[in-house]
Amino acid sequence: MVLVNQGLATLAFFGVGVNLVLFLTRVLGQNNADAANNVSKWTGTVYIFSLVGAFLSDSYWGRYKTCAIFQVIFVIGLVSLSLSSYLFLIRPKGCGNQEMPCGSHSGLEITLFYLSIYLIALGNGGYQPNIATFGADQFDEEDPKEGHSKVAFFSYFYLALNLGSLFSNTILGYFEDEGMWALGFWVSAGSALAGLVLFLAGTTSYRHFKPSGNPLSRFSQVLVAAIRKCSVDMPPDADELYDVDGNDSPMNGNRKILHTDGFKFLDRAAYISTRDVDEQKKGIQSTWRLCPVTQVEEVKCILRLLPIWLCTIIYSVVFTQMASLFVEQGAAMKTTVSDFRIPPASMSSFDILSVALFIFLYRRVLDPLVASIRKKGARGLTELQRMGIGLVIAVLAMVSAGIVECYRLKYANKDCMHCEGSSSLSIFWQVPQYAFIGASEVFMYVGQLEFFNAQTPDGLKSFGSALCMTSISLGNYVSSLLVTMVMKISTEDHMPGWIPGNLNKGHLDRFYFLLAGLTTIDLIVYIACARWYKSIKLEGKNAENVDDQDSFKL
Repeated sequence: MVLVNQGLATLAFFGVGVNLVLFLTRVLGQNNADAANNVSKWTGTVYIFSLVGAFLSDSYWGRYKTCAIFQVIFVIGLVSLSLSSYLFLIRPKGCGNQEMPCGSHSGLEITLFYLSIYLIALGNGGYQPNIATFGADQFDEEDPKEGHSKVAFFSYFYLALNLGSLFSNTILGYFEDEGMWALGFWVSAGSALAGLVLFLAGTTSYRHFKPSGNPLSRFSQVLVAAIRKCSVDMPPDADELYDVDGNDSPMNGNRKILHTDGFKFLDRAAYISTRDVDEQKKGIQSTWRLCPVTQVEEVKCILRLLPIWLCTIIYSVVFTQMASLFVEQGAAMKTTVSDFRIPPASMSSFDILSVALFIFLYRRVLDPLVASIRKKGARGLTELQRMGIGLVIAVLAMVSAGIVECYRLKYANKDCMHCEGSSSLSIFWQVPQYAFIGASEVFMYVGQLEFFNAQTPDGLKSFGSALCMTSISLGNYVSSLLVTMVMKISTEDHMPGWIPGNLNKGHLDRFYFLLAGLTTIDLIVYIACARWYKSIKLEGKNAENVDDQDSFKL
């Protein structure tokens, strides 16, 4: 139920998102750079809202209730967009295709449009990190069979996500490209509603977990308690630090986290002073002066994750080009085969097919092969290693896109007025860059989902999934910033710039090569951070598996 729900919700989301850049240029009359920036900002906002959903889920509502509420908001946003497009935006009727742009719109109509798409952003953003974690909750990782299934779940979850978007990128993408925007948006709304009904139908069969309370207060307590004891002499033995049983923990009975040696300053929060002993005898112990080891380690876990998370942002800059500049590049290529016109946004179908192929190859071929080569009983590639491989493939994707753009420019008509289809180079030359992006997603995003779910404490699982989405969010914002900076610098001295309205007069290839260089630098930094990283140590968790997760030796 969770996987089908994810597929339907993704179909609905990408039914709007995959062609949004063309909607902004054809229906609302924005230029290429502005449309690409607005899509990046909108997509970034989707994933920023994931932090809101994760906070409410982990702190107060729980994952089931959070998923249900944000799916309702998602459906409302899609219905509002469908209505506003049908009644106000698609005027004159039949406009918004390649030949006939739409007329001007009032400020109220534009406001209603943006309100609708940002309701969609709120609903999908709040839902996404929680549905991934909610699905993983259905498996008991302490049970060997279910634990193995839980690892496989994230691959199938990402596959369901991509299969859902396949329909959007092909069938819906074709109808929207032909100007039938309202029809595409109504299908998206219907899909989201069907997903919501299916999710609610399984209510009685789900495993539910209680929220763990506000993590911000727990983090603040550790920091305040450590600062208050900044001058104390710490005992050499960690066994002397304060700890409690799971039932007495302020973290609502979650598994204990064992003490680690990093970030030693924070250990002061668990140091038992004379004053703490006196307060314990009086029964007035303050959580702002003394925190258990598990609570301290919770903060350490998040601090260790941050460098890894920051290194994934540049990858997300590469990933977001698929929804903006790849589409604009494809629109300026030869998009016809005989009398059939291929919608540029539908080329992302090759990304989806690549994801499906590489998930199969990884799980059935590569992972067992690596496990057999390594020591007996060891896993295949660790999550950290897979994420590093994803960055390498991302560099290849940008190099491939840059080379294709060089040849597109070579065969382009630079003096065209309406430049869609102005190059004689076939759009199918984009297949390698989409395939590289798909392969990199399997290693980066699936590995990222598994990594953050495994390495976050029990009370912050939704936050772990939100970190994945927030890296995509910041990647979109960084992409928007890069486009703005590049256009500002490259348009000096009255030059058209790298990404002008007429791509035939620009140098989009240089932008792609710039991203390839930035990703290479990011890869070097990532390897250093991955070697430094130390895994979370949960009570009762297999120590060998922990050591295996730490490894980044290729």
